[in-house]
Amino acid sequence: MSKSKVYFTSMRTKLGEGLPKKLQRLIKAAGIEQIDFKNKFVAIKIHFGEPGNLAFLRPNYATAVAEVVKELGGKPFLTDCNTLYVGGRKNALDHLASAAYNGYTAQTTGCQIIIADGLKGTDETLVPVHGGKYVKEAKIGHAIMDADIIISLSHFKGHECAGTGGALKNIGMGCGSRAGKMEMHNAGKPYVHTEKCVGCGACVRICAHDAPHITDGKASIDHSKCVGCGRCIGVCPMDAVTAPNDESNDILNKKIVEYSEAVLHGRPHFHISLAIDISPYCDCHAENDVPIVPDIGMFASFDPVALDTACGDAANRQPVMQGSLLAERKHTHGDHFTDLTPVTNWRVCVDYAQEMGLGSTDYELIEIK
Repeated sequence: MSKSKVYFTSMRTKLGEGLPKKLQRLIKAAGIEQIDFKNKFVAIKIHFGEPGNLAFLRPNYATAVAEVVKELGGKPFLTDCNTLYVGGRKNALDHLASAAYNGYTAQTTGCQIIIADGLKGTDETLVPVHGGKYVKEAKIGHAIMDADIIISLSHFKGHECAGTGGALKNIGMGCGSRAGKMEMHNAGKPYVHTEKCVGCGACVRICAHDAPHITDGKASIDHSKCVGCGRCIGVCPMDAVTAPNDESNDILNKKIVEYSEAVLHGRPHFHISLAIDISPYCDCHAENDVPIVPDIGMFASFDPVALDTACGDAANRQPVMQGSLLAERKHTHGDHFTDLTPVTNWRVCVDYAQEMGLGSTDYELIEIK
């Protein structure tokens, strides 16, 4: 079996070619033109950045990718799903406002922005997972499943639960609806923070299983009836309904892979990762810390598994940035990301993705000057 090809270019530029143009040259060298984009809807899956975080990808990179898609006859849109946690991207209105705050608009990027799981994070499609051990039916944002082609544009970084955040994290966790994110993060069922609850009854009205009830002006959830769909989380206006975070990080990584399989199965896909501003934690944080290693460059491949492996390997070859969180940690694991967060092992994700047939951890790195 031949190695998967991963194309790489550094962040060095020359007169007449800035980084957006260099990114376009990279993805063309990687073969994006092999995909038939003519009149196809193309979901460019991206993270718009939590307000307050400055490590997210600048919109210029998304513009560059969208321009190539349009040049090839496609109809691109930028997309993400709402978050499970409290923050600036928990519903479509806040999410769009946060995207605009960070520079992502139709005017700046040249293509429309669609929040894939709708206004409250409940607009989802149930998608079978082929060969899934933990998830049999993934809950994916509806607009993502409506697309003909998937392109992931990821900021490669550390992550406090998954170890790293790359293409598979962007696809699997990022394309899950709010209920899907709950399913990946836990094996249990939601509960109510009664001090936040105002007894509005939104959870009661949305539930198809008669699990939430209002007693003395406060909601509670009957777990004997609850099926764990998470819709009550999506509709609660006070963020009083919360999912337990009770899955191990290894199982979380495997569920991310299974959700990725559901998203990618049966349609063309292409993947891009920028290993720059490699922060210790996810862009979902409302802040970012000193990068843990120097900027590396831009990567592209048809294989998301090879892409994540190549980015992780490249990061591990870099020196530790002084003054970073990684510099403060004990370096005893032989891996920057496990040194950073010892309860994680990012290779569980890529190894399981290879086992599920999403790609290969064996790759050939081809540098584009």
